[in-house]
Amino acid sequence: MDFELSRSQKEIQEAAKTFAKGEFDKELAQELDAKNKFPTKIWKKAGKLGFLGMHFPEKYSGQDLGLIDSVLVAEEFCRTDSTIGSSLILAGYAAECLLRYAGNKLKEKFLPSVAECRMRSSGAFSEPELGSNLSDISTKADKNGKDWVINGVKSNVFVSDKPGFYCVLCRTDPNKPSEEGMSLILVESDRVGVSRMDLGTTMGLRMISISNIVFDEVRVPLSNLIGIEGNGLSQVTTFLDESRIMISAQAVGVARGAMDRALEYVKQREQFATKIIQFQITRHKLADMATKIELSRYITYKAATDFDKGVLDSKLASMAKMFSTRSAVEVSDEAIQLFGGYGYMTEYDVERFYRDAKFLEIFSGNRDLQKDTIATSIAG
Repeated sequence: MDFELSRSQKEIQEAAKTFAKGEFDKELAQELDAKNKFPTKIWKKAGKLGFLGMHFPEKYSGQDLGLIDSVLVAEEFCRTDSTIGSSLILAGYAAECLLRYAGNKLKEKFLPSVAECRMRSSGAFSEPELGSNLSDISTKADKNGKDWVINGVKSNVFVSDKPGFYCVLCRTDPNKPSEEGMSLILVESDRVGVSRMDLGTTMGLRMISISNIVFDEVRVPLSNLIGIEGNGLSQVTTFLDESRIMISAQAVGVARGAMDRALEYVKQREQFATKIIQFQITRHKLADMATKIELSRYITYKAATDFDKGVLDSKLASMAKMFSTRSAVEVSDEAIQLFGGYGYMTEYDVERFYRDAKFLEIFSGNRDLQKDTIATSIAG
């Protein structure tokens, strides 16, 4: 098995690295994190350069590239800054639901705006008290003339302050089991009856707001149906598998960024007239961190490469997500330990990397949910 990147992939990787180093200002990142503000200007610049939505077809303003190419960009962005990087990558969350399943009219109307960073998107799947159990959702979409009429509440929806649209999982036939009675419907955020309930400040990834979204007699055209009626749960499940590979890439970047900072610090810091990096305990910590990062990269690249070959393995996607995000938390935590008291200070970034890593571990299914998926696959 060849893990060597192609020439074009290396060029994408280097371009993403150069862009991030030039645009992801440390002081700006700390300011946006403190004020819970999205990095709009950087997002728009990234869109103009084609870094986001590169796996979309050219006719939808993409570059016809693979998931592995987007993975490389996500890794470099998050390595440079965990919060700005993740915010940019997640700004078009759930747009893949359109890309994979929607008809041409919906794709033509919305995907170019997402790829060009003129519009943000989000997925509204779960509901209060349900967590990851999507089979019991109660949000309804009833047909009324030429419209769907949607009622319900969706929980923990992010990019929720200024998205262009939500991909909403609805129960469209209460008489059928979940596997056949749910559908995915696009709802523009400015539709009458759409409102949000702010959930407050989060521990990590504070540049993206998280809210509950209320749909009260929201009317959208029947043509806003994404894919085939009744296939919603299957579509969302498949999308979540794909998204977990991208989350893994973000986690790899976060871990690398935390280690970069820790390595630079221990090379300079002295104790007892000796550089900290000369102590065996420090070197062993670095060895453990580097090993976790390398293994995370391999499993993430493998999952992305398989996806581009047409093989979406839920087990492998969950393994990548579980291991990479846990490694990011552990590496970031160790980076704080290497900094000592300074690691607890916002000035040195590693505490923010830790907070963002924890978000990635929980988001899109925590490690217990990933273990359930893996175990189910193993057990057959």
